[in-house]
Amino acid sequence: MHKPSTLSLDQDVRKQAIVSIRGFVTSELELDLSDLQATLLLDHLLADIGPAIYNQAAADARRFVEDRAADLEAALQKAEFPVSGRRRR
Repeated sequence: MHKPSTLSLDQDVRKQAIVSIRGFVTSELELDLSDLQATLLLDHLLADIGPAIYNQAAADARRFVEDRAADLEAALQKAEFPVSGRRRR
């Protein structure tokens, strides 16, 4: 059976995330998590919520690029036969 892929984090980012989770849970929930508990919570969040966050970020990036491409297309369009300052008679 195919296991759904989860988002992965760089080892340094992962360590920072664990520290952040522990700090948040301590300050907001007044609970002390061990590194293992914070790691399990991080893994759960990455597996369950991570794909939704990733998809939203990808959609936002796509919209940003499409908007910039439209701006570029408009900026590059020039009249093929510009009207000169001369009057037609």
